[in-house]
This record gives sequence, structure tokens and C-alpha cells, in this order.
Amino acid sequence: MTESGAGYIITTSPHIHTADSIPRVMYSVVIALIPAVIVSVLFFGKAAIVIYCLSIVSCLACEAIAQKIMGRPITVTDGSILVTAILFAMNIPPSSPWWLVVLGSVIAVVLGKQIYGGLGYNPFNPVLVARILLLISFPVQMTSWIKPAPLFSGADLVSVATPLGEVKTELMLKGAIDLSRYNYLDFTTGFMGGSMGEMSVLALLLGAAFLLYRKYITWHIPAGFIGTVFVMTGIFWLVDPTRYANPIFHVLAGGLVLGAFFMATDMVTSPVYPRGKIIFGIGCGVITVVIRLFGGYPEGVAFSILLMNAATPIIDRYTVPKKFGYIKIDEAKAG
Repeated sequence: MTESGAGYIITTSPHIHTADSIPRVMYSVVIALIPAVIVSVLFFGKAAIVIYCLSIVSCLACEAIAQKIMGRPITVTDGSILVTAILFAMNIPPSSPWWLVVLGSVIAVVLGKQIYGGLGYNPFNPVLVARILLLISFPVQMTSWIKPAPLFSGADLVSVATPLGEVKTELMLKGAIDLSRYNYLDFTTGFMGGSMGEMSVLALLLGAAFLLYRKYITWHIPAGFIGTVFVMTGIFWLVDPTRYANPIFHVLAGGLVLGAFFMATDMVTSPVYPRGKIIFGIGCGVITVVIRLFGGYPEGVAFSILLMNAATPIIDRYTVPKKFGYIKIDEAKAG
């Protein structure tokens, strides 16, 4: 609605427009994920390529079919489902069977997104909904990791545990841990077992820097998330280094960097305001540390983000910035 009068125009919101659009943002995220995708293909070769292709085809098909059935416009070209497909592939083991990829795609698209109304209406991150449901339902397939090997090296696929899983098992069996066998440089380049997208911290940070530069994400959630994990694990490590791994290990191993920059920052399921984003990030960090150190699973990033997704509405409610010129009634009465 627009009303024009003598020298001014009155319109409904929004009053500020930018050149950004959903496709522009989503395809920028795809570009940011490319370094991590390349690393996973270099280390897992054909297996990684098959999973990425299968995930993309499955998610696109599920999105189109679901939107057709529900009578909504088909929006498979806006890039959002491509982001979902790539992130889902990054969140499962490179040894995943084909049916696990297809089933996860159905869960992510239908149960995680379309059932709530589609893009912008889902309260939980669709990728993490799929990951957690698959992890609970098919724990063997979702925790079967293989050792990375350079592309075309001809090396056989060897089953390995993730560093976090090894430490958890070692602590249970021996009552103490030994991190001397780990080379932290391997964690940054990708030479460790784990999901396809969480291996190379360096590749993930390269993509995250691009998103920060384009201002599609802000520093608040990643800083709150990673900073909290670093501080909390550092305190436990200082108390007893024989039972608790050092904070650098907890930051580099597992899916912390992938989750902090690419999933906790999801525009739909994370808080709107800066103060709320920091609270959200700290909450994710606290839950992750509690699960990693005291829970039954070696990793806690996915659980933490989903739980904090549920808290996002109330965080937003209590972190709304004060309006310009606004004062509370009590303050006004006090003069």
C-alpha cells in the first residue's frame, strides 16, 4: 500500500532494500562450501562424488515433489535446496550406503523443511534434523568412518574412528587419554576420520571468511560457540589433563568449525539480534562441551544447535534492542 501526498510518500515496511536476494545468498553459501567439498573429494574420491551427486539429486527431487503435492510454487532453482543437499552430504560418513543418503534427503526436505511451510518457516535446521534422526536410527552406518587417502593413491579403504571417538573410547577403557599420537596440522588439512565436511578446518575457514566478507553471516555466533568450547574445555584440561583433552584439540577435531560457521548461523533458525546471537552461540558451546565430556556421544555439535534452535524464539523475544528514545514507565515516572 502506498499513499502519496504533498512532498512525501507513506508505504508499508520494509523501507530498506538491498541488492541481495535468496538465490544470491544461497549460491554464495554454495561457493563458500566449495573448498571443503574439494578437500573431501581429494581424500575420498569416488565415494565422495557419488554421495554429493546422490544427495543433490535426491534433495532436488524431494523438494519439487513435496512442493507439487502441497500446491506451492516449485523453487528448486533458488539455491536453498542445493545448500541443504551439500551440507547434508558433508554431515554423513563417506562410507554411507546409497539408501542412507536418499532417506536422509527425504527427512531433511520433507520433515525438516516442507512440513513446516517451506523455506523461512522451519524452526530447526533441516540438515541436522536428518543427521540426528539417522544417527539415532542407524548408529552403525552413521558411525562407520574410513581413513582418508589422497585421490588416485590406490589405497584401500580402512575403517578408523574419529579423534573424538578414539579419545572417548580410550578414556572409558583406560581411565586416561594420550593425545601425543595426533598431529594437529592433519586436523587443519583434512587427514583425520570423520564426516566429509568436517575434516579440513582450513578449507572451512576459507569459506567462512568469504561469507563474513559478504556479510551473510556475522562473527557473533561462531565466536560465542567456538570461544565457549575453547574456554570450558580449557578449564577442564587445566584441572585434569589426563582425563580431558586440551581446548585446541576440541576446536580442531570434530564438526565444531563446520557447525559454528555454516549451520548455527542459519538465518532461519538462529536469533536475529547481535546479543541474541551471542547467547545462542554460548548455549551451543555449553551443550557441546557437556555432551562431549559427559554424554554418551563423542560429538555434540549437531545436538547443541538443534536444542538452541528450539530456544531461538524466546532468545529473540528478550534481546530486542531498545527503540530509539524509548524509556521504561518506571524510569519516566522517576523523572
